[in-house]
Amino acid sequence: MSSPTPQPAPPSRALRWAVAGSVVVMIAAGGLFYYASQLAASKRQANHNEITVTIHDHACEPNALSVPAGRASFRIVNRSDRAVEWEILDGVLVVEERENIAPGLSQVINANLLPGDYAITCGLLSNPRGTLHVTPTAESDAQAKAKPSMVAFIGPLSEFRVYLSGQGSALVKTTTALQHAIDAGDLGQAQTLYVPAREAYQRLAPAAQRLAELDNAINARADYFEHREQDPAFIGFHRLEYGLFQQHSLDGLAPIAQRLVNDVTALKQQLLAQSLPPEQLVNIVVRNLNSLADVRAASGEEERYSHIDLNGFAANLQVAHKVVELMRPLLSKSAAALLPTIDSALAAFDSELQGFKGDNGYARYDSITVDQRKQIADKAKALAAALDGIDPALGLSGLQ
Repeated sequence: MSSPTPQPAPPSRALRWAVAGSVVVMIAAGGLFYYASQLAASKRQANHNEITVTIHDHACEPNALSVPAGRASFRIVNRSDRAVEWEILDGVLVVEERENIAPGLSQVINANLLPGDYAITCGLLSNPRGTLHVTPTAESDAQAKAKPSMVAFIGPLSEFRVYLSGQGSALVKTTTALQHAIDAGDLGQAQTLYVPAREAYQRLAPAAQRLAELDNAINARADYFEHREQDPAFIGFHRLEYGLFQQHSLDGLAPIAQRLVNDVTALKQQLLAQSLPPEQLVNIVVRNLNSLADVRAASGEEERYSHIDLNGFAANLQVAHKVVELMRPLLSKSAAALLPTIDSALAAFDSELQGFKGDNGYARYDSITVDQRKQIADKAKALAAALDGIDPALGLSGLQ
């Protein structure tokens, strides 16, 4: 009688769980892949009208653009060998910009453009400018007709003009004192007086950065010149900063200091001569805070030789406080629900910066850790987001 054929043993419980687990992992992986694919597809769909501009060492490609009025997205790809900026200019005024685009990387600029012809700066300040033609649409024509009454904004805009006048006078005074110390050959005094002069400039920076030519003369960093610190066109505050804090020398600084006094005097005059539309009053502060969060806080490149970045951040915050103060009566009537969020964001950024202030002023920025810099950036970004809700609430959205 033959022996019965042996039957295979049933799989162990551990093996069954392993197989089941593998199936679950495969299903989860498939789900994640599907989700990622859908997310990527939605991003591609959202940005299907994105216009790519490539920055090369000495030009942009393309350097002549045409878009319909309204919201436009530009992806700026940096193929040069240094960090650069890209700006849209309406005459002497900056409409939108992106600073410090790193080599080999790209950034997106979203701009809400009115019909007209604009100029484009591309990379180095010596590079040829491009052109941007914005054609009218039915929507842009309708928005122009539906623009809210400007009567309610007369008070805030007039008060902001008074603020610009006072801060402009302070900037001329502190810069002149700095020039006198340089002329006198007093390095230590010049280093001391550089700080209040920079603070005075930063209290004007959101408005000053609209004036491209003057702002470049006053505030451009070495990166934007072909020969960097050794480039003869590198002037302004940061050329003085380089001499005072990096070279520890006054050699060659006297004519640069004199030119700076002339330029900040012209800045004050032009800020008072230029009209500021109501839709720009909050927008210039939001743009300044976003630049602080996205570029300056992380890199410390604004005051790379003196490391007084925190002084500048605090001065920028003072402008935000001023604009909120001016807009508060309008917000109390039309958008009171926004005020707690705005006030909370202001207080949070205030508190963050005050944590780095001691008896001798703000800490040097090269002593601030990466995590601390991120906290500063996060607070600035949150404030920018809170302020960005003001214009839509007051009927000014879509007018920038």
